[in-house]
Amino acid sequence: MGLALRHSLSGSPVQHTPAVRERSVPASASAALLQVDGVSLEYRTPERVVRATHRVSFDVHEAERFVLLGPSGCGKSTLLKAVGGFIAPVEGEIRLDGQRVREPGPDRIVVFQEFDQLPPWKTVRQNVVFPLLASRRLGKKEANERALHYLDKVGLAKFADVHPHQLSGGMKQRVAIARALAMQPRVLLMDEPFAALDALTRRKMQEELLQLWDEVRFTLLFVTHSIEEALVVGTRIALLSPHPGRMRAELTSHQFGLHSLGSAEFQGAAQRIHHMLFDEEASPQ
Repeated sequence: MGLALRHSLSGSPVQHTPAVRERSVPASASAALLQVDGVSLEYRTPERVVRATHRVSFDVHEAERFVLLGPSGCGKSTLLKAVGGFIAPVEGEIRLDGQRVREPGPDRIVVFQEFDQLPPWKTVRQNVVFPLLASRRLGKKEANERALHYLDKVGLAKFADVHPHQLSGGMKQRVAIARALAMQPRVLLMDEPFAALDALTRRKMQEELLQLWDEVRFTLLFVTHSIEEALVVGTRIALLSPHPGRMRAELTSHQFGLHSLGSAEFQGAAQRIHHMLFDEEASPQ
């Protein structure tokens, strides 16, 4: 069985924990908002059953920005879908507020990378209002007020009455984020939300996401294959090895941000993560 290393990026590993943890965990872990405990996930192809992840464990605490980082085939997006309740583990379990996740729910909202996740016949405001009404969380007046509040948070209040085809890719993603936050989920799930954007827009969206987090302090589970994005967005990073995905290391990265880009410390951290992800691929699991 492989080991998940708990690192500070400023130095050497500070703790070793088994990839599959026993439940005799410290009190701080039991207070976690989200617990992924020994989760194995599988999916079926026409030829065979493929194991996407193998006994992955991690905790996410309130208002953390937790990033799942790894190459293609490590199961990071599949894990996100499992947290969302769309895929059931074949082994282990996922708990939110101590309750086992069995199905999708409004306490977990997903923002995908595709620009077409907004119904094109609805205006921006209507796109944000719709899930609030469909879930019967708010009446029409309150839903419209909350929609405008979060559209203002993402800088799109003046575009409330336009349709998605009139927006740029970055603006569409802002609408998707506003729609998700308007539901006030316990965890915001983001599956490579900026991957399809050009480099300048992606950098701007990262900046706006962090500014929004400073204001709202939501809990974030974020998937990316970009080391630099993981360091900028995350306060903690889980490194996943591929085929199947296993926990390779858990890193603390709260000291980094957009202000760190280009610094020697940031570049050194990125190189260390690269070595952990790729230079150890031949290591026994």
